[in-house]
Amino acid sequence: MGAGCSIKAGRYGRSNMEDHHHVDEKGDKLHVEDQAHAQHGDIGARIRLEGPSRFTSMYSQQGRKGINQDSMTVWEDFIGEKETLFCGVFDGHGPHGHKISRHVRDNLPLKLSASLKYLQLNHSKFGDVVDADDVANDDEDDDDDNDNNITSRETMKDIHYNHHNSHHLSLASIEASFVKSFKETDQELSQDSSTDTFCSGSTAVIVVKQGHHLIIANLGDSRAVLYTRGDNDQLLPIQLTVDMKPDISSEAERIKNCQGRVFAVDGEPDVYRMWMPDEDCPGLAMSRAFGDFCLKNCGLISIPEVSYRKLTNNDELVVLATDGVRIYMAQSKCVSTSLSNMPLV
Repeated sequence: MGAGCSIKAGRYGRSNMEDHHHVDEKGDKLHVEDQAHAQHGDIGARIRLEGPSRFTSMYSQQGRKGINQDSMTVWEDFIGEKETLFCGVFDGHGPHGHKISRHVRDNLPLKLSASLKYLQLNHSKFGDVVDADDVANDDEDDDDDNDNNITSRETMKDIHYNHHNSHHLSLASIEASFVKSFKETDQELSQDSSTDTFCSGSTAVIVVKQGHHLIIANLGDSRAVLYTRGDNDQLLPIQLTVDMKPDISSEAERIKNCQGRVFAVDGEPDVYRMWMPDEDCPGLAMSRAFGDFCLKNCGLISIPEVSYRKLTNNDELVVLATDGVRIYMAQSKCVSTSLSNMPLV
């Protein structure tokens, strides 16, 4: 089974959507499946859980293993701004993985929206001031092609984000908002007595797009891939995320320092998994996730890897996909499926 969400990477404009839900300014939790309880507040974010819109498409296919544990969502007019888009794909695992992925889908965008909105309203307190010359240069460079414009978290602290000269926020502050929202969502899951979160969890890969700015956050082994036009007009894939696996040296070191174990079983010698200190369980094939509280004291964390990319005119499409899509669907099929479900504009 698998799920994918794709967005056109070109300039994002307002779309006409009929099937949507609203969230009010206070960020009150809504049951998005029930349109009768939808509300329209000052922020007025429009939420989609399936199907295409003018600039996005979502695709999910049921596998043979039972319930589909994947969830996804698109929020237009995110944080109350008309040209801001939130896309997220969440891959659940374990007995209650479907419940956890849906919980993250419904709550993480609310928390992130509130945190980013607070950051915008109080940005002067963070000292994130951009020099006027820097703003002008940023606007002049909007259309420049750049093959090396993915920024890792190590260098984000030195870069400032500007949109329409209205907000001057350092990407380090934006990253802190992402980390805070992920942490709060995980803490909320730990207090949910209605769901078994001990050995169940979920990945998350999200992008927030505003104009030519793209913020990417990844937790686990779901993936974000950008497709850009090459010299011969062919679409070239650029992976925007790193699969957070236990065999990455820095991840393995953290796990072992917390008394967790990392090894592959005989039947899958190439798949390294996380294990509890004294028990051969649960064998988690990722090193970061929501839930899975049996491993949270053993090195599993819910801190996302956050990065930034400045989009160019050659960038066509961003695809977010679970590992089920990547493993069982060829790369060309992912692109054709995304484009076939996306209306022409």
